[in-house]
Amino acid sequence: MAIEAPISKYRRTNFIIYIVVSLGVAIIFAYDGYLSKYKWSGRYSFYKEHVLDNDGKPNSTMVFNQKSPPFFIGAAILFGVYYLIIRNDKLIADENELIISGKKRIPYDSIEKINKTYFEKKGFFVITYKNESGRQVSKKISDKRYRNLPAVLDHLVAKIS
Repeated sequence: MAIEAPISKYRRTNFIIYIVVSLGVAIIFAYDGYLSKYKWSGRYSFYKEHVLDNDGKPNSTMVFNQKSPPFFIGAAILFGVYYLIIRNDKLIADENELIISGKKRIPYDSIEKINKTYFEKKGFFVITYKNESGRQVSKKISDKRYRNLPAVLDHLVAKIS
């Protein structure tokens, strides 16, 4: 019986926060950079301070506010694309191997030890295994990335023992 640990709500929520903050910052900077020159904008004092009081030439703050919004929008798009890529990631503990995100497969017979010292307090455990080339590799698996880790850990311990 395979035990699945899907991506955690913590990780999904963080990506949504990154997207919203990036878009919010882009909107604020665009507003200050382009709409503050109108008296109805409520930010005319910002425009006056950074352009009019500077002999009609925008200073570095105004230039930044005019040029940065596309970069923040680009960051929001990148966060969104990465979120779409990882939203279906899972940690699967089946009968013969541990499958991480559908790509990395760790056979149970290659796992040398499981360090679950910090699992109760900090929410992660570390597995040490030998990869295909025979090198010893450690992989930290955290509850901030995956849900249902206690069941996966119990299954791993039962298969290794």
